[in-house]
Amino acid sequence: MKKQRPFGLIAIVIYKSFVASLLTVTSIALLFAMKNHQLLEDFSDSYLLETKVKLIEFLLDKLLILKPKTLLFSGIATGLYAVLTAVEAVGLWYEKGWATILVLVLVGISIPPEIFELIQGVTLLKLAVFIANVAVFWYLLHHLPKHGN
Repeated sequence: MKKQRPFGLIAIVIYKSFVASLLTVTSIALLFAMKNHQLLEDFSDSYLLETKVKLIEFLLDKLLILKPKTLLFSGIATGLYAVLTAVEAVGLWYEKGWATILVLVLVGISIPPEIFELIQGVTLLKLAVFIANVAVFWYLLHHLPKHGN
């Protein structure tokens, strides 16, 4: 008979998988921006972009402030964190004790900086991430003995 996973655990695995996917896309975008920095500069100065799409203009302005080496470091670091987050999700799916502890440690150390960020200024995204991480931490902390190997 197939073992039924708790709903809370499934929700955390979905959340971690979503975060890993976002981090992967971000890493690829940063590395793409680093490789094509000059092309992006030229595009941002072109008439084609002028006042057409404010979001693209905003993102390009933010990217072009960064040096290619910073983009490279950020892209690699984000990619490594994406892999770590995916490993967390897989470990939690198989209900491994090491994965629970890994998530507790990584989420636990992220909560104080998130509180600091909220003190600096509350946004819906910051608040949502903070609430999700506190919920993950609380759930795993209270269900730690129930997760196997």
